[in-house]
Amino acid sequence: MRAMTAMEPRLTALRRLLSEGLASTQEELVRELRNLEYNVTQSTISRDLRRLGAVKFIDHTGRTAYRLPADLPERAPVSHDGLSEHVISVEYNSSMAVIHTLPGSASLVARFLDQTKPGGVMGTIAGDDTIFVALPSKPAASVVVSQVTTALRSQG
Repeated sequence: MRAMTAMEPRLTALRRLLSEGLASTQEELVRELRNLEYNVTQSTISRDLRRLGAVKFIDHTGRTAYRLPADLPERAPVSHDGLSEHVISVEYNSSMAVIHTLPGSASLVARFLDQTKPGGVMGTIAGDDTIFVALPSKPAASVVVSQVTTALRSQG
């Protein structure tokens, strides 16, 4: 039999909060878990969300919330009102773009880019607040980044 770690009750509580869809920011999750008497910080929540594979999701009303992969629809809608508010900066070279987002928002923005493929984006890799975007060709890098930026702004 395996001993329960101190982390497991907190992760169970976090899973429950995520399934209820009540928290749209990591700060809200910290507040909710502290109300449940868990002593957590934003960085703890960020690591826990990564462990659980949670992603930020925008529902049909435009409200964002963290969700577990099992709680997401098969293909989430790509109507992401307010998406540009999550983006801090976009930088690029000849083969890749790097998008910096607010903490916890990278998966949300990456999902939008993967679904809509503005400018022929080949794919993305998202962390907590950084996205690597594979661009289709060297000569087109500035054009693709311009189209990505335009697509993100049109969603804000």
